[in-house]
Amino acid sequence: MSENLIENKVAKSGLLTLDLANYVELAPRVELDIKPWLFREMILKESDFRAFVKEHNWAQYQDKIVCFVCSADAIVPTWAYMLLAVSVQPFAKKYFFGSNQNVDAMLFHEAMGKIDFSQYRDVRVIVKGCGEIPVPVNAFVEITAGLLPYAKSIMYGEACSNVPVFKRRN
Repeated sequence: MSENLIENKVAKSGLLTLDLANYVELAPRVELDIKPWLFREMILKESDFRAFVKEHNWAQYQDKIVCFVCSADAIVPTWAYMLLAVSVQPFAKKYFFGSNQNVDAMLFHEAMGKIDFSQYRDVRVIVKGCGEIPVPVNAFVEITAGLLPYAKSIMYGEACSNVPVFKRRN
């Protein structure tokens, strides 16, 4: 009967798969474009801008990640984004200046900074390459930098088809 057993070589290999998507905080995203709040969608008039900020329904951002952007080619003073941060702070889970793509990079950077890499000492690690959540390239670079002093080896992909990235010499 033992002849018919299927051996799971991947499970026996001692490989540990890291899915970077498991480390990042997920929440609904909202990109708040201030272009419509500008005079002729080009110029920030302080009194008008402050009125928009005061009248805006900030509660709609409850427990969301908010990205502040300006899609117009306008000069927006830094204090305007600071004012947005003050207004959204009681509601938003997190808030950032920049596009969703930039925010992804910041969220993954934050997540990578919380990992105790010493737990991967002498471990053969596979960093999962594909998944349901897109992972920015900076996260792969940062996980590699964190693992290098500890891991026995680092691979990219899946256990069945991986790309060797690093192997510690004895």
